[in-house]
Amino acid sequence: MTLPKSRRPPTSPLKGRKLMTPIQAGGLAAVFKVLANDTRLRLLHALIRADELCVTDLASAVGMKPQAVSNQLQRLSDLGILSSRRDGNNVLYRVVDICVSGLIDQGWCLTETAGDRSPLTDRAAKCCTTEGEDHDPR
Repeated sequence: MTLPKSRRPPTSPLKGRKLMTPIQAGGLAAVFKVLANDTRLRLLHALIRADELCVTDLASAVGMKPQAVSNQLQRLSDLGILSSRRDGNNVLYRVVDICVSGLIDQGWCLTETAGDRSPLTDRAAKCCTTEGEDHDPR
């Protein structure tokens, strides 16, 4: 199966590309703006882990009401990151943009190694440690 051009990874490394235009930068900023939401990141992670989930299962996984999850899924669908299909009474969602998983993985890597470069802020320490786990900001 051939992926649509918009879903294929870039053909040349970032360093070798022409400087992005203001329109391209605006489009990229829009992508980051949609992804810069902890709820949407958790939903994407749950979908990546399970391949495909319905709203009810996603809501249960992230501890939210189905209507709130549905609203967030709409934002991701509008950007073309997700697709959906009907299965009986359920609508199943899945990640269709092949770059999203790698982007989340790289972002997570950056947060995990941030402590090696500089002390974590209080907010980041709360976000990046599990309950009961002490974090030494060095």
